[in-house]
Amino acid sequence: MPVAPAPVWVLALVGLAGFPVAAVVYAFGPADLRFAAIHVLLTWSAVVLGFLGGIRWSQESVREPPRFLRLAAAMLPPLAGGGLLLARDYLAADWIIGGFIAAYLAAWLFDRAPQTLSRYPALMTLLTFSACVSLALALEKALRL
Repeated sequence: MPVAPAPVWVLALVGLAGFPVAAVVYAFGPADLRFAAIHVLLTWSAVVLGFLGGIRWSQESVREPPRFLRLAAAMLPPLAGGGLLLARDYLAADWIIGGFIAAYLAAWLFDRAPQTLSRYPALMTLLTFSACVSLALALEKALRL
């Protein structure tokens, strides 16, 4: 299993910081910051799903020939993230947060499908774990409101 180089880990950890920071502020911060924190968390969740879709797209597109179904599947996480972000004015926060958790878990499972190119599986697992734990913390708070 290939290990990501140190600069990749550093940048990934910096990029992941938005998840726990926004979730902690939403769950435990002052009430006047709660609205902004949940929107930061949801927006960051959609952005990272888009980033992951781009990674999968690029990994598949370098194959000769690229597989259409894999390219199409790589578009699903960004579409799910964008759709959930647009739906936040129409659905309760707990449904949106749960949808993001499901999207991250589905993307993680896609990385484990047979013959899928996953360059740094441990890094993708850490990213999924960080996003899902942070979203679960926010979900718990949303269910109590």
